[in-house]
Amino acid sequence: MRRLWLIFAQTVTVAVAILFVTSTLKPEWLPSRPSPVTVREVPAPVADDDGRGTGSYREAARAALPAVVHIYTTQAVRKQRHPLLDDPVFRHFFGERPELPPQPNSGLGSGVVVSANGYILTNFHVVEAARDIQVSLNDGHTYKATVIGSDPESDLAVLQIRAERLPAITFGQMETLRVGDVVLAIGNPFGVGQTVTMGIVSALGRSHLGINTFENFIQTDAAINPGNSGGALVDINGHLVGINTAIYSRTGGSLGIGFAIPISSARNIMEQIIQNGSVTRGWIGVEAQEITPELAESFGLPDSEGALIAGVVRGSPADAAGIRPGDVLLTVGGKPVKDPQVMLELIAALKPDERSLLRLRRDKTVVEAQVKIGKRPAMRADRE
Repeated sequence: MRRLWLIFAQTVTVAVAILFVTSTLKPEWLPSRPSPVTVREVPAPVADDDGRGTGSYREAARAALPAVVHIYTTQAVRKQRHPLLDDPVFRHFFGERPELPPQPNSGLGSGVVVSANGYILTNFHVVEAARDIQVSLNDGHTYKATVIGSDPESDLAVLQIRAERLPAITFGQMETLRVGDVVLAIGNPFGVGQTVTMGIVSALGRSHLGINTFENFIQTDAAINPGNSGGALVDINGHLVGINTAIYSRTGGSLGIGFAIPISSARNIMEQIIQNGSVTRGWIGVEAQEITPELAESFGLPDSEGALIAGVVRGSPADAAGIRPGDVLLTVGGKPVKDPQVMLELIAALKPDERSLLRLRRDKTVVEAQVKIGKRPAMRADRE
């Protein structure tokens, strides 16, 4: 009897030990006990669930993330040379001082792969004055990039890397974008790594911000921070609708007011840069001023519509057409001029050497002038 009792006790001890080890290390092997509370629970998702219908934008992010790259630049910075170093007496007593080597100054930003053969669209200010440009892809590969061309007046630049079959982004349609649409901003903020933020389109056609010469921004409250410049603004399908460019901030961080260049404008500029290495715009050679209510009253104008011609460049197309300071430009090619910014864009859209009819108000009468459009000089933001 004692032997049987000993065998029973040992068996129970081993069973309890096995139960303890199993419940600790592999609780899923044990039969589940019914919950004391009945709850409603969504069914477990299948392996290929795309998240649609659950408020997720994972598919949009998954489609766009591989095409957004990190851009690292190095600039050559020299310390300012002291004037005494060029003094003959100083050099006679102390000899020649060797030049200091360039000091590396690294910056970073973002870019978007727009073609499978290596073209990348980014902001001009990301690569401005860069001595060396490195592009890091989403998969971790890094390539040396060259600048194909840039357009400082729209703050866009095109780079190229030697790589094939890259994950190029799909361009969206600006015509279907509306205020209130959900958008995602993708980039490399503060160098922390690829990041996705979500917001809505707050406004379209933002201008008169003083950021670029040519402005037609998408405004969004998706968080855009330093390092996001040149990154992608995509719609809920992951299609590119803008290039993140600037933020309004008093602290350097996002305050919910970010600006992106519409892809419709960026694509036109990108194609010109790839084809010609630069962007060609129309120019007539005038300086324009906004018509304030005070100016309108002073000049005896019926309203403040149009652009007041404050100056005319000597020998320019406007000068040859007889346009004078004090004229008010009303239309360009039949399109109304609301202010100097609109005038700038209308004339820039014209092709050099073509002729355009301009309507002006001069001394309370309306006159017309045929102007042969010239080519806009580079980086002349104060003239048209």
